[in-house]
Amino acid sequence: MTEPALSAWAQLRTALTRSFPQLYELEPGGALAMDVGSDGWLLEIKSDGTVLCQYGVAMDDVMALMSEGTPEDLGTDEVAKQAKYFLQPAVSKFRPLLLQSGFAEETEMNDEFVAVTFARTIDLQDPSKVQDLIRWCCREIGEMS
Repeated sequence: MTEPALSAWAQLRTALTRSFPQLYELEPGGALAMDVGSDGWLLEIKSDGTVLCQYGVAMDDVMALMSEGTPEDLGTDEVAKQAKYFLQPAVSKFRPLLLQSGFAEETEMNDEFVAVTFARTIDLQDPSKVQDLIRWCCREIGEMS
């Protein structure tokens, strides 16, 4: 990250943590996150100028639901497919609204979790606009979840 971008990120982080005390660091100096609503949605603000609204599930939780206590070996692909199926009802409730509002949908998957992520670019140098977007996400997702 360039020096001006680092400075803009530092200033934005300060402004956001003042306005939204529920934000927490995912790693020191890195992205900020907060829970949105009661259904498990996560809002993340990243230093690269991206806001993410995401809904995910831990692979261990899906494996536990699928195996119902039996120690069978489940393939990662099968677990991931089931996780995506599990996520769809919550995600489909917000998909049209988020896509119409300029977010792009992606699925993020690794050995630990599967998440459906809606990403939107922000201007790190415009804290009030970022704050408005965060408020909008909290209001729209928080009220409907």
